[in-house]
Amino acid sequence: MGILYDSMKKVNLHQEMKRNMIIERLENLGAIKFDGKSIYDMDYEELKMALVIAEMRQVDIEHPEHRWFR
Repeated sequence: MGILYDSMKKVNLHQEMKRNMIIERLENLGAIKFDGKSIYDMDYEELKMALVIAEMRQVDIEHPEHRWFR
């Protein structure tokens, strides 16, 4: 039982580290809220979606190399 518990702790720690990394990236982009919800209240899946959208909003669609966004 102890081995299973240790494994679960490691998995939870890893998930929390990934979640914190995404929160840090969103903070750097200035995206503190997404769909009216604080990023600090979101789960990992919601954070991934918020990060994708926040990064897409950083693309300069007027730049000639980014014309495919139109």
